[in-house]
Amino acid sequence: MGGRLALQQETQGLNPMACSPGEGSSFAAPQAAHAFPCPQETHRLYRLKLEELTKLQSNCTSSITRQKKQLQELALVLKKCKASLPAEAEEAAQELENQMKERQGLFFDMEAYLPKKNGLYLSLVLGNVNVTLLSKQAKFAYKDEYEKFKLYLTIILILISFTCRFLLNSRVTDAAFNFLLVWYYCTLTIRESILINNGSRIKGWWVFHHYVSTFLSGVMLTWPDGLMYQKFRNQFLSFSMYQSFVQFLQYYYQSGCLYRLRALGERHTMDLTVEGFQSWMWRGLTFLLPFLFFGHFWQLFNALTLFSLARDPQCKEWQVLMCGFPFLLLFLGNFFTTLRVVHQKFHSQRHGSKKE
Repeated sequence: MGGRLALQQETQGLNPMACSPGEGSSFAAPQAAHAFPCPQETHRLYRLKLEELTKLQSNCTSSITRQKKQLQELALVLKKCKASLPAEAEEAAQELENQMKERQGLFFDMEAYLPKKNGLYLSLVLGNVNVTLLSKQAKFAYKDEYEKFKLYLTIILILISFTCRFLLNSRVTDAAFNFLLVWYYCTLTIRESILINNGSRIKGWWVFHHYVSTFLSGVMLTWPDGLMYQKFRNQFLSFSMYQSFVQFLQYYYQSGCLYRLRALGERHTMDLTVEGFQSWMWRGLTFLLPFLFFGHFWQLFNALTLFSLARDPQCKEWQVLMCGFPFLLLFLGNFFTTLRVVHQKFHSQRHGSKKE
């Protein structure tokens, strides 16, 4: 009993500043307020600025729309009057056309930072969601992530196509490979649509050919195992391996070329690498053209092979023809788009040398 009493006395002695609950709360409240300042005022300012931003966006969008309509009307008037203009007024008309083109380019750059209505594809996939990124850093980060996604998936596709071609001969692994292709191309189309909304200038065919590739991969996924499938299987896997290898080469060299041209101010910050050839690649990337043309003619060879298989009396699958037409379309689009770029470059160089 004596030891317990002594312990109670020591405990009371160690806590001489013990206070009542009321005193403790009054002492702790200022400390808590100082340590955790209330964010209500900051949040209120944020909401005010957000409302101001929304109004500014709406005003700027309506102003751009109005001026674009006026430019279209002016272009129509200028087109009608151009034939009857005197010789001294032709130079002024040409200068006016150049100013109109500059203004349209300015509007394009401005619209990249303004909310815009999604196209049909994005509306079907995402609904009416605003996908416009408001800062240059966010746009460039999303573009950079898109480029890395393409690079990593291209490497994975090379490895899987090699495995299916030389190590495994199973319809299950082939189906997994085709499913990955469907997912990859679907994802590319969505990301490219978002990038276009944010100012990326992607040529029409290089976007559309991903839709064709998605359809082709989907049909390949549904193609059942059989004689016709086995006759085309190795050719398709070899083509997929080669195509992924060429895409890897394009990414590697195009990204370096784009970085250099952006540093010189000759390319837009939102320009992307593509599975083809564009005019800005003329300096330094012409060595890729033989690889590209070989891949294009391989697509034609695939189409002809499938059309030949479709005439076989043993062919019962509808997938044979449905794969042949997309391969033919991919060949025509890729080959003539690349050929047009090369022809335009030769023509512009020849025209420039004549002027000199």
